Amino acid sequence: MRRFLLPALLIASPAIAQESLFDPAGYRIAYYRAPVRQPPVGVGRIAPAAAAQLVPGRDALFIDVLPAEGGHREADGRWRLAAPHDSIPGAHWFPETGRGALAPGIDAWFAQGVARLTKGRRDAMLILFCRADCWMGWNAAKRLQAAGYSNVWWLAEGTDGWSDLKKPLSRVEPAGGAMP
Repeated sequence: MRRFLLPALLIASPAIAQESLFDPAGYRIAYYRAPVRQPPVGVGRIAPAAAAQLVPGRDALFIDVLPAEGGHREADGRWRLAAPHDSIPGAHWFPETGRGALAPGIDAWFAQGVARLTKGRRDAMLILFCRADCWMGWNAAKRLQAAGYSNVWWLAEGTDGWSDLKKPLSRVEPAGGAMP
């Protein structure tokens, strides 16, 4: 009996592993650094060269979702960073908002921050990014599209693609606003 069970487990294991990468809502919840082929449904994909033609804050709102690696949030909502973070100039950094499962308070902080920055306009152009081959920008784009934003774009190449164009990065701090 055992020798028949082992081949069945080997055949089933890739499907089990694939299913454990996503939650029931379709957000990637593990192994974020991996190739991403398509944008989320309802989200456009923008090339780095096209994004570089836009003026952050005027033409589009650029939103960086890279985690605060080694950093953490204080009880009052301020971020204590372990290292500085460089991003696309003019981008707003919302650390940790690209994870599949968000820590308490992060979802509301992100939603309120984006609403404040867009002045409540659900049609504002939003460009979400992280790094190349990173699911966090994808997750955050999916999250904003699901929240009713209609002009959401995913910059799949993230800051890596920006740098490949020989465009500068600049130091950013986590987006303002108190965490609920």
